[in-house]
Amino acid sequence: MPNTAVPSRLTATRRSASQVRPGINGRSLAGHLAQNCPVASPEDTNEQVLHLFSEHQHVGALPVVENGRPMGIINRNQFMSQLAKPFHRELYARKSCIAFMNHSPLVVEHDVSLQDLSFMAVANGEKALADGFIITRDQQYIGIGAGVDLVKAIADLQAEKNRLVMESINYASVIQKSFLRSSREDMAAALNDYFMHWEPRDVVGGDYYYFVKHDDGFFCAVIDCTGHGVPGAFMTLIIASALNQVLKETDLHNPAAALAEVNRTVKQSLGQFDGGRQGMDDGGEMHSDDGMDTAFCWVDHRSRTLTFAGAKTPLFILPPGAEDLEVIKGDKKGVGYIDTPMDYAWENQTLSLKPGSRVYITTDGIIDQIGGPKQIAFGKKRLKKAIMECASKSMEQQKAHIMDTFYKYQGEHLRRDDVSIFGFRLD
Repeated sequence: MPNTAVPSRLTATRRSASQVRPGINGRSLAGHLAQNCPVASPEDTNEQVLHLFSEHQHVGALPVVENGRPMGIINRNQFMSQLAKPFHRELYARKSCIAFMNHSPLVVEHDVSLQDLSFMAVANGEKALADGFIITRDQQYIGIGAGVDLVKAIADLQAEKNRLVMESINYASVIQKSFLRSSREDMAAALNDYFMHWEPRDVVGGDYYYFVKHDDGFFCAVIDCTGHGVPGAFMTLIIASALNQVLKETDLHNPAAALAEVNRTVKQSLGQFDGGRQGMDDGGEMHSDDGMDTAFCWVDHRSRTLTFAGAKTPLFILPPGAEDLEVIKGDKKGVGYIDTPMDYAWENQTLSLKPGSRVYITTDGIIDQIGGPKQIAFGKKRLKKAIMECASKSMEQQKAHIMDTFYKYQGEHLRRDDVSIFGFRLD
């Protein structure tokens, strides 16, 4: 009878991460998946392989190795099915185990990344996941990896990457909110009855607001930058930088002039000069076509006037006793976009406001949100209706009603954009 002992001379042990490659996270390399598994040699018979499988019930595949070099893999299920056929055991029991071996298994070096290994496994077909794959160091066998372990490792890596990304985004949210702190403080100091609802679609977003208090009045802006999420948040940083630069040097009593100066600053920052063409330039650099829609307002305490300049963003005014909101439209050009000329001039609109007048500014995240039984946009009409339903209440109570109406309308539909709405009452 042939010797059926396990050929321990070729038994591999699992390598630790530090043995795989110093200085690199071994958990992200193929060597981390090397399992402690018995091996066969081409001199071993199928009867010996059957004995190995019987002794090691957890082994799903057996590598075949000769002189330290991998030759193939024997899949347990396929091997057992072949020997179960009539007369196959009698015919093949004493023959070399290579008869039922996969001669072209996936073989990878220990320092291959799990990402590259996953691509190789997919390209190799289902056998790489069913049989497993052989792991080598300098073409010498060190272990076998299981397809299920590869899938789990990739999932764990992805979860870890997602965790790190979310940690970064959460911290970016702290930074973004810090840019709004001074505006919130000035808002609370200047207004007795107001609300500011700022809600990024994701953790960070492309909506931004700016408020600064002066002795004779206050300046406010509600801004909708291109995009949402991380790209939108980057745009808010550019816009915040432009605002801080421009508004310290520009007369805030003139919102249109401030818009024009911000437009020039943003276009220079983003290199948007090519008159409407977007794409790659001759040097292979991508042109930006980004900017913001916004409403700039100066409210003068003494004259009780509001001076408004809008870039594709309207103003909603509700005088005391009025039965409907007045909509004051802004200009049709946004700020900073390629098709907005460098010297574009917005127009100021000056409105006299009676005591008790309420003013609302919103980005299009509310207006454009799909919802309701007909799956159409929330729209200005529903927004005006929601405001009128609670117009006699405090601004904070109005915010609660407006947002509750909005959330119910959105229902189970995905949020399309960041949502920001600002409202205040003049004493």
